[in-house]
Amino acid sequence: MSSPRHPAAPRPIVPHPATPHPTEALRQSGTPRPTRAPRPAGASRPAGAFRAPAGRPVRETRSLPVVAAGAVEVSFAIQPYDEVVAHDTTWGEHSHPFHELLWNERGASSAVVGARVWTITPALGLWMPAGTLHSGSAIAGTWFRASFFGFHTTPSLSATPVAVEITPLLRLLLERLCEPGLSASSRQVTEALVLDVLEPSPRELLVQAPTSALLRPIADALRADPGDQRTLSQWAAELAVSARTISRAFAAETGTSFARWVASVRAQHAVALLARGWQVEAVAAEVGYRSASAFGAAFRRTTGLTPGAFQVS
Repeated sequence: MSSPRHPAAPRPIVPHPATPHPTEALRQSGTPRPTRAPRPAGASRPAGAFRAPAGRPVRETRSLPVVAAGAVEVSFAIQPYDEVVAHDTTWGEHSHPFHELLWNERGASSAVVGARVWTITPALGLWMPAGTLHSGSAIAGTWFRASFFGFHTTPSLSATPVAVEITPLLRLLLERLCEPGLSASSRQVTEALVLDVLEPSPRELLVQAPTSALLRPIADALRADPGDQRTLSQWAAELAVSARTISRAFAAETGTSFARWVASVRAQHAVALLARGWQVEAVAAEVGYRSASAFGAAFRRTTGLTPGAFQVS
């Protein structure tokens, strides 16, 4: 495959806040609008002008329609979308007629399906099957990106949401699809390559919220203070049950162990703090690690990036 072609004079992309999300465009006109090309190689990222103003944080809430899988015919096989959010932003529950691959060029966002919360980073994306009801949020300054896959032209990677590692090759192919003037034959070849390399990741930043009365006090405490140091045995004593009872309940309700669940909660909280510009040492202390090195190792195991690499991504 030839290397991607870029304009002779690259310039940074400045996402335009008036450009609608493709699902919003469907509601307006029935056809998704074209979106911007990605940042050309070597060009700088959007400047800090996208940061929220000093003072009380501004939160923006958006609504998108609920559309059944395949309910609307679209002309594309794969279509890109990207935006830098100026404020902390939340999207209410909605669904798309097409599949969606979510990832970030910079910053942190999350997607919620039922009691499951995925954190999306530059290294870990999320495949959202068409018709899946979900909500989401993004921190101010996050440059989020998405690729939309036609429901009738692309088999879903999974019947349920699944994490996808955004490898350098996958990123390169997705960016190539954004190039203006890409010929139909080149687009077809590139789309085929995207589908060939796209696969679920064995690693994901997922927290399944427990819902039982037994585990709710633990979940509430850890969400309020991810640095909470209480052990499984200490929680068992407080709740007047055995440690084994709590372990079995965590496995049944969350699909993972107490220790791994705590690590995931801490990692999700750490991603948000790092995206807001906190120093690594301060984040480590906030989420309960005794040293920045211990935090860094745990963060990399979970997210695929070191804290420093995440901040400069």
